[in-house]
Amino acid sequence: MTSPQDDGTAPAPWASPAGPPVSGPPSAAPGPPGAGQAPAPAPAPPGWGAPPVPTGWGTPPPAPAPQQTPTAAWGDPSVPPGWGATPPGAVGAPGAPPWQVPALQPGIIPLRPLGLGEILDGAVRAVRANPSVMFGLSAVVVTIAVALQTLVQLYVSSLLGAGLGDLAVEQGATPADAAVASELFATSGGQALTMPLLVPVTSVLTGLLIVSVSRSVLGQRVAVREVWRTRRVWLLVGFGLLQLAASLLVAALWLGAVVALATAGAAGAAVAAALLGGVLLLALLAWATARTLLVPPALMLEGKKFWSTVARAWRLTRGSFWRLLGIYLLANLLVTVLMYLVVVPAGLVAGFLTTTTGSDDLTVLVSAIGQVVGLTLSTTFLAAVVALLYVDVRIRREGLDLELARAAAGGA
Repeated sequence: MTSPQDDGTAPAPWASPAGPPVSGPPSAAPGPPGAGQAPAPAPAPPGWGAPPVPTGWGTPPPAPAPQQTPTAAWGDPSVPPGWGATPPGAVGAPGAPPWQVPALQPGIIPLRPLGLGEILDGAVRAVRANPSVMFGLSAVVVTIAVALQTLVQLYVSSLLGAGLGDLAVEQGATPADAAVASELFATSGGQALTMPLLVPVTSVLTGLLIVSVSRSVLGQRVAVREVWRTRRVWLLVGFGLLQLAASLLVAALWLGAVVALATAGAAGAAVAAALLGGVLLLALLAWATARTLLVPPALMLEGKKFWSTVARAWRLTRGSFWRLLGIYLLANLLVTVLMYLVVVPAGLVAGFLTTTTGSDDLTVLVSAIGQVVGLTLSTTFLAAVVALLYVDVRIRREGLDLELARAAAGGA
């Protein structure tokens, strides 16, 4: 919507309804009664250097008119200069911003292009608008997933510990050193091997939370049972598995090239391939993350087929690469700091329990509790940020705010 000043015309100042002030000199005052004075001639504007018009006989000269500024109000010396002009800072004044219609805000965000602060604040508002889904459902799903992952991790860690202990003893290490090394590498190795099991779970949870955020934009709430009925979440699971497979394939090719060069005796080439390939791998990961960032909300909210939706989400990111990548990296940084506030104390407690009791199982269980809290917070916040970035991009490119306003008015 354009403002009245967008076409370059300023509003005309308000004029006095009595007409313009008289600019000529005041007429001569009448003489006293019975003075027999001659009538004074009609006043006329004197020429440059002409003598003033003589007044009547016996009439005192008129008092000089008070000097007024050219912009003073006519007949009202108490009115400030510029009578009828626009006050400074008001709409239409020189240098003032043009008038705009306030953005409609039926829910957690205003229906207009969003700034960085509005996206982050909207993510927090989404959690507060529907905590039963955003936190309650997230906590339940993450707890079940981490419990299953922990059981698998304990089993894998025990197998790795036994195998690494025997290998260390065969290499000449003492039994005590072999036990310490096997426990350390078995715990970290088991966690690394079982971490991909959380990818389908986080994909499902992200999709369910996106549905809740999309309703919160309209000022509506969705129940947990309605969220569970969303079958399109399995498309999101498939996309998450494709992403994981592609990432593992690229990483395997990179590590395979480094190992092949090292075994062939080209140590310098192996180091160069490791460094250069690592940088290229990070750049490729950042590029793919930004270009596919809007795929999850598009799959959940648009109701179209899988590959056509992926292609459409890819096209939506054109021209917004750096903005999407920057906001998403900032959100991940905030989430990482928040997770460390939970995971690090849990790790310290786990280390203390391991030292005092000598049991690795307690370490895994305490770490799992910290992982449940951290993963719940991170998944909830990042899902809200991604959903709001999708809404913002569509508002900027497709005028989605108009459709959202009609939907909010229809649901009111």
